[in-house]
Amino acid sequence: MSEERLQKILSRAGVTSRRKAEEMILAGRVTVNGRVEAQLGSKADLERDHIKVDGKLLRAPRDLVYIALNKPKGYVTTLDDPQGRPKVTDLLKGLKVRVYPVGRLDYNSEGLVVLTNDGDFANRVMSTSGGIEKRYLVKANGLLTDEQLEEFREGIPLGGRRTAPAKIRLIRKAQNPWYEVALTEGRHHQVRLMFQHFGRLVEKLKRVRIGPLQLGSLQPAAWRRLEPREVDAFRRLFRYQDEHGHLPGEEHRPHSLRPAASTAR
Repeated sequence: MSEERLQKILSRAGVTSRRKAEEMILAGRVTVNGRVEAQLGSKADLERDHIKVDGKLLRAPRDLVYIALNKPKGYVTTLDDPQGRPKVTDLLKGLKVRVYPVGRLDYNSEGLVVLTNDGDFANRVMSTSGGIEKRYLVKANGLLTDEQLEEFREGIPLGGRRTAPAKIRLIRKAQNPWYEVALTEGRHHQVRLMFQHFGRLVEKLKRVRIGPLQLGSLQPAAWRRLEPREVDAFRRLFRYQDEHGHLPGEEHRPHSLRPAASTAR
């Protein structure tokens, strides 16, 4: 195995995300063969060198694990919560491998969450430049106008910068309508804040798809391992982007959603 940057090694080993790994390195929490390495350019070989994080020897995961979980409301998608709220990892009864969530899903939201110990995989799915689409079912407290729908699709100012083009369509017209929304970004509370921009509140939010992976019939609080073909589907997307600089269809991505899949009912 050749040398790699330390932050990539930590991420691949499932310690944390690459960004957090950089913070740990700069804070002097990582040593290589007994020497503190506090520069982001430092490299090492996990099979040859003794790499420690906070004094604990780092070992490459023996088996890469990929989990799909249907998060209920009332759980956080972090490994540490100052408020002591339940974590999605608490639901993984019987799993003896340490995994961590890929991205976030709000405490009051529900639906598909992916967990893994494959740092590279997690980084590619979470990357804002990766453009992996996430799809949601959203119940709002009122209808959006046609003009607001178009603005939603084009992008709105949020936190000082405009959101990327999105997809939205009405799937159930009522006093409290349901929409299907697809984003390629993952800003904090983004869906809720986008509706709030138009004076609407989100009453329910459920993520039903991440890239090629659908929630399907997975029940709330239940989880399963991804099948090899599902992991391969993600990897094909990664390879396509590496070769072409964008994901399939991204160069002429439509603003409207196609008819809802069977999971989006």
